[in-house]
Amino acid sequence: MFDAFEHLNPAQREAVEHLGGPLLVVAGAGSGKTWTLACRVARLVERGVRPERILLLTFTRRAAREMLSRAERLTGAGRRLGRVWGGTFHAVANRLLRLHGRAVGLAPDFTVIDRADTADLMDLVRGELDLGSGERRFPRKDTLADLYSRTVNAGSRLADVLARDYPWCAEHVEDIGRVFDGYLARKRQQHLLDYDDLLVYWNALARSPSAEVIAGLFDHVLVDEYQDTNPVQADVLAALKPDGWGLMVVGDDAQAIYSFRAATVRNILEFPERFPGTRIVRLEQNYRSTTPILEATNAVIALSPERHEKTLWSERPGSRRPVLLTCLDEADQADAVCRTVLEHRERGVLLREQAVLVRAGHHSDLLEVELARRNIPFVKYGGLAFVETAHVKDALALLRVLENPFDEVSWFRVLQLLDGVGPATARRLMSEIVVGGRARSPVARLVEGEPPRVPAPARPELDRLREALRDCSTAEVPIATQVERIRRFLEPVLRRRSDDAEARIRDLEQLEVVAAGYPTRERFVTDLALDPPISTSDLAGPPHPDEDSLVLSTIHSAKGGEWDVVYVIHAADGMIPSDLATGDEERIEEERRLLYVALTRARDALYVTFPLRYHRANRGLEDRHWYAQLTRFLPAEVRTRFEQRATYADGELAEPGAAGGSPGPAGAGRAAAVDALVRGLWTN
Repeated sequence: MFDAFEHLNPAQREAVEHLGGPLLVVAGAGSGKTWTLACRVARLVERGVRPERILLLTFTRRAAREMLSRAERLTGAGRRLGRVWGGTFHAVANRLLRLHGRAVGLAPDFTVIDRADTADLMDLVRGELDLGSGERRFPRKDTLADLYSRTVNAGSRLADVLARDYPWCAEHVEDIGRVFDGYLARKRQQHLLDYDDLLVYWNALARSPSAEVIAGLFDHVLVDEYQDTNPVQADVLAALKPDGWGLMVVGDDAQAIYSFRAATVRNILEFPERFPGTRIVRLEQNYRSTTPILEATNAVIALSPERHEKTLWSERPGSRRPVLLTCLDEADQADAVCRTVLEHRERGVLLREQAVLVRAGHHSDLLEVELARRNIPFVKYGGLAFVETAHVKDALALLRVLENPFDEVSWFRVLQLLDGVGPATARRLMSEIVVGGRARSPVARLVEGEPPRVPAPARPELDRLREALRDCSTAEVPIATQVERIRRFLEPVLRRRSDDAEARIRDLEQLEVVAAGYPTRERFVTDLALDPPISTSDLAGPPHPDEDSLVLSTIHSAKGGEWDVVYVIHAADGMIPSDLATGDEERIEEERRLLYVALTRARDALYVTFPLRYHRANRGLEDRHWYAQLTRFLPAEVRTRFEQRATYADGELAEPGAAGGSPGPAGAGRAAAVDALVRGLWTN
């Protein structure tokens, strides 16, 4: 611990040594906040704080594990730090509610449903209320789920959320309220909690007659990524530590980019007001990026009108400025990115140490085609998460009906796996199997009673389903064996329904491997709901050293990552900021922070690309081109921090200071681009 302490910089040491009142650590990108938090935990234990009286809240389970493993190496405490309460807000809420939930009316055997299940249950209620069949558009299930989550997490009235985020839905406020009422009732009947319930019930628990017991569990509460908390999470912390004594939050207001999850930058900006006497420590030394990259990123965020002041600096000098590359169009941009990726690879930078970041997943569509044409392997993050894929959802639905036989959403999904069974037949079967009181488990009713009437093609699969449920029903069957049995049931279903059945079956085999590490079905299902893996590679761990693929990622998914070379593409107004996020100044400022997050992922080289022209098909009638403007977040005073280049019509890079008296990138390159655009009026 002494050696580690000597390697802390002064600001980090101040945060680690702090004792007493509330502490806000404003940690810039790449400033070593994970190491600081790990040292803080180790220091507290070294001072005699019992590990089980420390609560470490993070936004991923992986982050908590990493911090605690570092702290264990520092203290040599080994298993002792395993008693630290570490994990996500939702995971800790789940644990506390299973232990103390009776104080707020919860039995400990509730089932946690994920966001997709929330939307499906909303859809069942929506259909029963016959909403959406009229002449006017009514919100679909995903919109309803998003509205519900924003309303609950922000603690706002539904009418206000509709007016701000979904004005076209405002006329349906009463009917949406009816859907929400039905959704609440169904959750209570079926003993379900969604993500939002976990936080709301924790907040209620922290203010219940058991509040003193809950608050008394922890002497120290440490929170990572505080800028990404929502109002309910901030209220929970205030209930746990009303005077802030023993409370430490770490975050960066410049990286607050999750308002679509109801997170609010106000929590970190107003923390000193909520907890008077707050000590503020700023971590400004950056260990990731070179000085020229930091100068550019500092210039971008300096234009934000409201923030905690800080200026990142580095001892890594660096010799190259970030590149701002103007391209003719999207195809030209894809060509330039591919060539630059290969050039860096030839210089020894592995593909996996290079990343292309986009504002939205579909922004990389044309680039993906070009990468495939050039035989450049890539892996993409930010699309459909692993547990959201249909085949994995099918397997989890089967596990959930075993765990909670009255879970209508899961039954609705399971029954439609049978050949010839659609939504209407599934609803009829549910009324026979699930509805009818809790005198007997629906699983037992299906397995032991007479089989229900189903279409002829479904009969063999219904028999196989009954056998699979019977095999998994006894408590003695290990969870890995249950997943294996469910996979065997699903294999013929997948081969009947999917062209890529073998790949899906391999995903389920990987699920078996993960399940082997869990003691119970409840723990396995809950963990996958609370902290889902992004992909099978996430389940399998880091890639093999011989595997080398370029990283494509949305900016939101890239947060927390870093690469030697980063390419931020489509730096145009309408893309960054998104044209869907320019309704008010607060949203525009979040888009500025989003660009800042993307830029600060780069260690050694940074490229920002901007296509002058976009091509769009106009509903099959005619092809249309539209012309873009460079993102408003790179005004003239910021662009001086970049090396500005442009591409010629043939795609060659316009190098600055070209021979023969060329005006360079601000002259010849742009002039050639303009000429090419004009020429396109009669040559395309």
